[in-house]
Amino acid sequence: MNKLSLLILILLFTSNCSVSEKRGLWGKEKSSVKEIKTIITKKIKEEREFNSMLEIKISNEKPNKNLSKNQNNISKTFYKGGIEKIGNYKFSKFDDFEFIDAQPVFYNEQVIFYNNDGTIILYDQNQKIIWKKNFYNKSEKKLKPRLNFAIYKNILLVVDNVAKYYAIDIETGDIIWSKNNIAPFNTEIKIKNNFFYVVDYKNILRSISIKDGSEFWNIKTEESLTKSNKKTSIVIKEENIYFINSIGDITAVNSKSGQLIWQLPTQSNSMNKNVFQILNSKLVISGNSILFSNNRNEFYSIDVKLGLINWKNEISSSLRPAVVGKFIITISDQGYLYIIDKKTGNIIRINDLHKNYKINKRKNIFTTGFLISQKKVYLTNDDGKLITADLDTGNIISINKISNDKILQPYINNNNLFLIKNGSIIRFN
Repeated sequence: MNKLSLLILILLFTSNCSVSEKRGLWGKEKSSVKEIKTIITKKIKEEREFNSMLEIKISNEKPNKNLSKNQNNISKTFYKGGIEKIGNYKFSKFDDFEFIDAQPVFYNEQVIFYNNDGTIILYDQNQKIIWKKNFYNKSEKKLKPRLNFAIYKNILLVVDNVAKYYAIDIETGDIIWSKNNIAPFNTEIKIKNNFFYVVDYKNILRSISIKDGSEFWNIKTEESLTKSNKKTSIVIKEENIYFINSIGDITAVNSKSGQLIWQLPTQSNSMNKNVFQILNSKLVISGNSILFSNNRNEFYSIDVKLGLINWKNEISSSLRPAVVGKFIITISDQGYLYIIDKKTGNIIRINDLHKNYKINKRKNIFTTGFLISQKKVYLTNDDGKLITADLDTGNIISINKISNDKILQPYINNNNLFLIKNGSIIRFN
């Protein structure tokens, strides 16, 4: 092709593009391309350390009074041991361990857990099996029941993701009663006055008799199209029950009548319909406040009586916060330790507990849980590592490799530390 032919082609192209102003390529008319709308408008801020060298005598704070499992306010526990393995409770591995939020319960010094097909196991303090029971038929076992536990005296209460709920005599392993629900469960179980309270996948709070499994009342909230792997959180204070459903609505209900007290949406309607999954932390009641956070960069303090927001801060965490005296302690999903003023919500200090990871690797490392014991913070990650840090300074004390894969949140019982990996619960002293 000679230069003249090439010049003619260029002139024809430019004239065709500019003659039709409706196309708007260079004309004054607007482009025919439709405006692109952003689905997720909430941008998670970049985290960094803040006042990282500031020493705060958090360990000197007096333990909070009237702590209760019903309020999820565990505060400081007591563990004087180190990371020395002294026991191993074995169970068959889960096929979906990276997605589940399995939790053991403790009956004195005994441990109760379950395995991949829904078999419930009671271990003694020497890791020996006292009894194993399975209450599922063949078709139910194929659904891989995932169980949630609570203990009332010598009764083990169980709800599952195949829409069953039942009660077991812990001493014998015999079933006391069994019922079916219209929807599966993935929920905390809270107990008060011979009743237990659970929320099913339809976001319905149910009051159920411990004696025979009969339902006393239920209250419906808006249902979500998506299901979360995080347990629905429930807390109780005096005569009221508070729970957060899968779309972020917090609801207060009278435990005796089931009457609605108040409801507070924490997410917009547009976000409720979004495919983006909201992961909420457990609710924690401290004094007259409900505390919780989520993976959308929101940490809330809410008035327990009125359902009004006391304050809100930008912290992205799906882990349960802890309250020690006038301080709130939480750890973000990316491993940053936050010390927060409980009254104002102001951030006092931020320490990076993942600082020893290489930058390209830490993007794929997420926290799974933490607990506070005296002057130490124990943090578990989905890469199988346990990080121990000093609570007052935020300095890392040790990093221990527990597993090659995910370990779940840590637990302390009778001055023993328990860590769960796929296939076993490891006991430390």
